[in-house]
Amino acid sequence: MQIIKKVLNSSVVLVEDERGMERVLLGKGIGFGANRGDLVREGSTDRVFVALDDIDQRNFVELLASIPGEFVELSRTIVAEAAAAGLDLDPHVYLALTDHLHFVVERHRRGMHVVNRLAWELKTVYPVEYGIGLRAVHRMRERLVPGLREEEAANIAFHLANAAIGRTRGNALQVAELVSAVTTIVSNSSGIALAGEELHVRRFLTHLQFFAERLFAGSSLPSDGEDFLYRNLTQSHPRAIATAERVRAFVRVEHGIEISNEEVSYLAVHIARATSSP
Repeated sequence: MQIIKKVLNSSVVLVEDERGMERVLLGKGIGFGANRGDLVREGSTDRVFVALDDIDQRNFVELLASIPGEFVELSRTIVAEAAAAGLDLDPHVYLALTDHLHFVVERHRRGMHVVNRLAWELKTVYPVEYGIGLRAVHRMRERLVPGLREEEAANIAFHLANAAIGRTRGNALQVAELVSAVTTIVSNSSGIALAGEELHVRRFLTHLQFFAERLFAGSSLPSDGEDFLYRNLTQSHPRAIATAERVRAFVRVEHGIEISNEEVSYLAVHIARATSSP
């Protein structure tokens, strides 16, 4: 049994069960005409409960009271698309995403345009999430802000990637930033701009994504003790190894993490492929 404690907007109510546990209930029109003390009747299966685990989430709930229900519905549409695409997301993404979408519209109406310097990396590293974000941008253009910039899709992709459950992705922003930094190191070392949709570039960036995810998850590849591949590449691809060593030094200085010769070797293999003719 759920009892309404507070109506936040037409699509969000704060409820309490018989054990005194509070949760947020999201559902289209769930708060319309509802009052404190009302029982929540069984409704459609698309209703979503979000547990309140800490003080930050409770503060978020209060914030939702000032956000129109249409933003909650837009978030629900985005998360439903993500689920259909096979993404398993923490339910708290509803709160963070709703707040973000509302802020985007308010910011745009005030003429504040913020450039996402990692838009390309997020688009490349998280293509599924970016595609969902792009469709969300098109909906927002139709309903709320006609001039909304396409790069906003990258910000939505970030929220979806960061809410992923059961993946060793670590923080999506950390992953995107490291991919960007390593790409810059390789481009500067080789004199070749690694940007675009070419197959060799996409393969390289895919490797960087998994490299970064392993790094921040603490599951980097260990050395095999023999370092056969590393020694072989030092002879056959010295420039690629030298560039991979620059990446190792960068990771050591910026993140305090020492990566193995095995990781350096696989980086060198992909660097050699990406900086040669496709």
